[in-house]
Amino acid sequence: MKELYGSPGTKSGLMLRIGQCLFAASSIGVMASATGFSTSTAFCYLIASMGLEFLWSFGLVCIEVHALKFYKDLHNQIIMSLFAVGDWVIAMLSLAAACSSAGVAILFTKDTDFCKNETSFSCNMFPISIAFAFASWFLLAVSSCIMLWLVVSI
Repeated sequence: MKELYGSPGTKSGLMLRIGQCLFAASSIGVMASATGFSTSTAFCYLIASMGLEFLWSFGLVCIEVHALKFYKDLHNQIIMSLFAVGDWVIAMLSLAAACSSAGVAILFTKDTDFCKNETSFSCNMFPISIAFAFASWFLLAVSSCIMLWLVVSI
């Protein structure tokens, strides 16, 4: 079977997963350090979703490091199917969280002058966290498309 960029058990696949972990952790860190994030359910959902994505991606990083260190082949129908389903579920949750948070951030800054009136909120940090969440989702979407293609081609 031809080795595909980003497939499990490869250095490129490991880099994709590490990128997902780093962007998800960055999104959590920035949002959690912003004052007033807990007043919006969408921002709390973003932290929960990015936490789940971080755990999923970190678990797969550990599996891929093990596979690379001990020369294990992860191109198995069952393993690939598990990775594909997990990636798609996490990707849908992450996209929903990022989009809803972006909507609330736009509502706060552009539509309602909420951020101008409430000086206790860190409104400038919300878009940074959301951008990290979208970057993490994009890397997850790339790896989930690769997984789906590999499952279909095996």
